[in-house]
Order: sequence, then C-alpha cells, then structure tokens
Amino acid sequence: MAEYQPGVCNIGANQRRARRLSAVASFAVAIGIVVVVSVVGAVPQLSLWATVPFIFGGYVGAFQDYFRFCVAFGALARYDLSGSGGESGSVDTSEAVRADRRKAAKILLLSAAATVVTSGIGYAVITIL
Repeated sequence: MAEYQPGVCNIGANQRRARRLSAVASFAVAIGIVVVVSVVGAVPQLSLWATVPFIFGGYVGAFQDYFRFCVAFGALARYDLSGSGGESGSVDTSEAVRADRRKAAKILLLSAAATVVTSGIGYAVITIL
C-alpha cells in the first residue's frame, strides 16, 4: 500500500522497518535489565521499574509497525510513504488530522495496556522465582 489513508496508514516500508527495529531494541534492553537484576540479586520491586519505559517503547514500535501508523506523524499531521513508492507530506484536512490523532491515541493506549499486563506478569514470575 503506497497511499495515505487517514486514521489507517501513514507510513511505508522504510518507516515500518525503523519501528520494528526500535521495538526489538527496546524489548532487548528490557530483557537485559531483567537478566541483570536476576543475576545480581537486586531488589526486584525497585529494579524492575527500569524495564517499564523499554517495554512501553517496544510495544509502541511494534504496534506502529503492525498498524502501519506512526504515532508522532499522526500527532504532527504528517505522513511518509516514500519507502513504499508513495509520497510524504502534511495532512491537509481537519477530519483527517482528527482521525490520525485518534489512531495515535489508540496505539498509545494499547501499548500502555500491554505494558501493564506484561510488566505485571513479569514481576509476578520474577518475584516467585
């Protein structure tokens, strides 16, 4: 798909790849923190809070890739489909801007919910072990 669609698609293949890579990197850092906390024997209640921003960032990147939609571009009324043979530019209608901002908010809320669930499960597993 190389065409901007308000509230549906605002990034192309190159932008999606960047989000996918940032998701992998964020999740890897979170896993690294868990490993270090486990090996060092630090207090999980305090130390594992450091994973939350990385888990959230991982989910934001993964969901942006999955939904073909960049949260920042949505908030800034922009799109970039240049990596998929399309164009990049600014969103010009107020209806499209509203649709994009709603989609961006949904991705952030979905990411926050997934972070809470993942962090809760991870915390429970780490403290039980």
